[in-house]
Amino acid sequence: MLTTNRLRQQLAQKQTVFGLIASVPAPIMIELIAYAGFDFVIIDMEHVMINPETVEHMIRAAEQSGITPLVRISEINAKKILRVLDSGAMGIVIPQVEHKEQVEAVIQAAKYFPIGQRSMNSGRPGIFGRDDLVDYMERANHEIMIIPMIETVQGVEQIDEILSVEGIDMILEGAADLSQSYGVPWQTEHTLVRQALDHIQQVATSRQIPYCAIPRQINQYEHWQNKGVHAFVLGDERGIAFRALQSKLAQFPVINTDRSQTEL
Repeated sequence: MLTTNRLRQQLAQKQTVFGLIASVPAPIMIELIAYAGFDFVIIDMEHVMINPETVEHMIRAAEQSGITPLVRISEINAKKILRVLDSGAMGIVIPQVEHKEQVEAVIQAAKYFPIGQRSMNSGRPGIFGRDDLVDYMERANHEIMIIPMIETVQGVEQIDEILSVEGIDMILEGAADLSQSYGVPWQTEHTLVRQALDHIQQVATSRQIPYCAIPRQINQYEHWQNKGVHAFVLGDERGIAFRALQSKLAQFPVINTDRSQTEL
């Protein structure tokens, strides 16, 4: 069912919030992230092969465990956005935004009249029509978040126009893809990339739009904190799990590395 968007409230109160990208298509991963203490999760449909039923179950797991579920879509497709929201997602993350028309198209697909033209349905967010549907539509228009990602040089150059669109609730950086767009792939600390991210944040702050950073090192986290940033995505659970598994294994070194000599 549609509930109050806790992340939206936290951002309005300038509370520090932490999110994680969910790249493993399994509801139990959402529960792990939630009970570990994160405030929101971005279910990734851009880089992950995932079926709609699993997305709905992951959203349901988020609702049950008290974490705000956002979904990063693979493309701007009104029908796909509709199904994600009808499954209960509390926000849409839009990758690779380069011009304001992309954001406007998502708003049209994600919001009901008078803001947009989202197809009307009395599914699970509206408790199958149990409550007043007009009231539900008004609440959905308020609670559903629209979050563009800036990941290219073109997006940086058009950031003023992009953020002029009414209805943006947060802006998310994409330093990895941005580094590639600047011709310095994976050099997320490169001067060009850092200057671009600072510019995005400055424009967002001037328009009173929360900026969400993806710090990879503690010094980056401190940098954004000093600039008044309160929202952070700490990578994805695959990378965290992989490094934790490596670290665990490293605690138990193999003395005899020639396993071919192991007795049968």
